[in-house]
Amino acid sequence: MKKTFLFLIALICAYHSYSQNISQEERMKWWRDARFGLFIHWGLYAIPAGEWKGKPSTGLGEWIMKRSTIPVAEYEQLAKQFNPVKFDAKKFVAIAKDAGMKYIAITSKHHDGFAMFKSHASKYNVVDATPYGKDIIKALADECHKQGIKICFYYSQSRDWHEPNGLDNDWDFPAQRNFQQYLDEKVKPQLTELLTQYGEIGMIWFDTPMTITKEQAQSLKDLVRRLQPRCIISGRLGGGVETDYKSTGDNSIPAAVIREDWEVPATLNNTWGFRKDDHHWKSPEDITRLLFDIASKGGNYLLNVGPTAEGVIPEESVNILSQVGKWMKINHEAIYGTKASPFNPEFAWGNITTKPGKLYLGIYQWPQTGFYLEGIKNKINKVYLLSDPSKRPIAFKETYDRVNDHHLLKINLPANAPDKVVSVVVVEIQGNADAEKTITQQQDRTVKLPGVDAKIYKGDSAAKLNFISRAGGAEGWVDPAVNLDWQFKVIQPGTYKVDIITTETGSTENPSWQGDHVVKIISGNQSFETKIVPDSKEYNQRSQYWKKIHTNGGTVTFDKPGIYHLTLAPVKFSEGKTGFTFREIHLLPAY
Repeated sequence: MKKTFLFLIALICAYHSYSQNISQEERMKWWRDARFGLFIHWGLYAIPAGEWKGKPSTGLGEWIMKRSTIPVAEYEQLAKQFNPVKFDAKKFVAIAKDAGMKYIAITSKHHDGFAMFKSHASKYNVVDATPYGKDIIKALADECHKQGIKICFYYSQSRDWHEPNGLDNDWDFPAQRNFQQYLDEKVKPQLTELLTQYGEIGMIWFDTPMTITKEQAQSLKDLVRRLQPRCIISGRLGGGVETDYKSTGDNSIPAAVIREDWEVPATLNNTWGFRKDDHHWKSPEDITRLLFDIASKGGNYLLNVGPTAEGVIPEESVNILSQVGKWMKINHEAIYGTKASPFNPEFAWGNITTKPGKLYLGIYQWPQTGFYLEGIKNKINKVYLLSDPSKRPIAFKETYDRVNDHHLLKINLPANAPDKVVSVVVVEIQGNADAEKTITQQQDRTVKLPGVDAKIYKGDSAAKLNFISRAGGAEGWVDPAVNLDWQFKVIQPGTYKVDIITTETGSTENPSWQGDHVVKIISGNQSFETKIVPDSKEYNQRSQYWKKIHTNGGTVTFDKPGIYHLTLAPVKFSEGKTGFTFREIHLLPAY
């Protein structure tokens, strides 16, 4: 008996020693393969559902306590009404799986400070403070483990409106507070409970980095690593501490590939927590295209539902996810376990995901004429539709322009799209996807110059701009001394219109845009100034909330084929906080 006990102790110690040395590749593998997850924002805020004392609150459903400045003593009374008798963990998991999702992240504690699990650190929790009296987190975690889906916990580590020492309640509590005490007495004990009582956890989805220090954030990271070394830590921990991936802004989808791990949290309507007056549902078609687009840029899509106070996921949400799931059942090969497109910018027709030996062309706009994929250097073996079980080959032709060092693949697609939302064309290639690096004029004669592909400099030194922002516009470009320069190949000379594209930015509720900047376009001996004005606006299905703004920037002429440069040099920026939200330049045939 003693030997058996000692053997078990040794086994546990060996496992602990092994688990402490988990590599980043091992930790991230399931997450990188998943690509698609379900976010659940659920708490006491589902009871008022966006209305307090007969008046609609402003903004997001889960923010009602702050937006309506509800005193803690009043808001606490909601717990006595919280009795989600229709909650069915099995149904929640089934909805996620039916949509093709591989993980669930639920709000274990949101900004209002209420815990959806049994907590010894605070009686303000679903077991001790409500008539429901059951641990919702345990029920969902158990069902996830049973059905083979990863369970993850959202936790608001800094913002807590219920606690005098938590951050951001400035209507109940004095400005002076002991944030460290809050971390020690509530956050760390509750994180310990979450990481020790619910089995293997896929991720702790921290939020509200705010004023947390590096040392404080590191202590939370160390706690997670110690208790569950395989558990991923989200991108919103704060304090400048490195986490396992980057999180974009809410609903913010970059306009180009990000060559590292990243995720976008996004809503199905305009809010996260349930609001009874929010009926602004995104279509299943848009959601499906966004899923493919995010995967093509190397990211994960964490898509939210907000259950009602009774514990029911709204029917509209279920229907949308079900439609996405139908597409996923046929096309999941183009999502799960894929890598990003070999090209940085997105295409007007759609985008590309990859696996070794394969390209998946997700076509949103089925071409009415010939379809060309330009710049792929790999030898092509076969082309077929992913939705075709027989994989019947589609005719194609490869050509190589030696003079311009340019590869061209023409695919003879069927006249009609096999799918009205995203049709996936599989291109089998030799080896891993390899794309040309130099920007080259396309078959339709356009030249696209994305900001993300520019050389960015200030004087004689390299500079940086952040194009990983809402709608892909340069974030915080307020220094007119920063210039952008592109090198590109022109195959068909002529005169071209300069289409300067900027984007809206700001909140989803109130997008903003700042114009009247003066910029100079320089190409060879051609140079002219233009003012950034909204000549036209374009709905962007990739960003949805933030429109593209087009400015007619004059014309440039290229006399012969060859290598050219174009420089965007700000002359004067207009006053304002938004800055120059530049996205890209398109050179369009003038005739």
